[in-house]
Amino acid sequence: MEKSTSDLLGVLKSKKNYSEFFQNEIGELIFKSLDEYLGVLLKEKNLKKSEVIEKSNLDKNYAYQLFNGIKKNPSRDKILMLAFGMKLTLDETRKLLKIAGLSDLYVRIPRDSVIIFCLQNGKNLIETNEMLDDYALKILE
Repeated sequence: MEKSTSDLLGVLKSKKNYSEFFQNEIGELIFKSLDEYLGVLLKEKNLKKSEVIEKSNLDKNYAYQLFNGIKKNPSRDKILMLAFGMKLTLDETRKLLKIAGLSDLYVRIPRDSVIIFCLQNGKNLIETNEMLDDYALKILE
């Protein structure tokens, strides 16, 4: 979060369309739970859960439990896999990790730097895992 609450309120007041505010300022908003943020991302990106689950290579039951708020403590790798399945930006992925109560991506950690590079360059999960493997780093699974 970079903007003060009063600055964010000023931005909101200047908008004639809430959707524009929401899309531009989503990184500044606070979400109460992982499933709430996942639901917002699905809607904003016009994604279907089934497609995201397939692209993220997560177990179907496990993934639906995440989306429905039943599963509360996913691993960092599972959240990262979901981020790739949703084609999230680096900022969206970092926010997702934060909401899930997990550690942020840190560029000085070799594995994290590969993941950051892949997120920045629109790589999918398979391409990311191939790159991780090329550098003898643990793949996302």
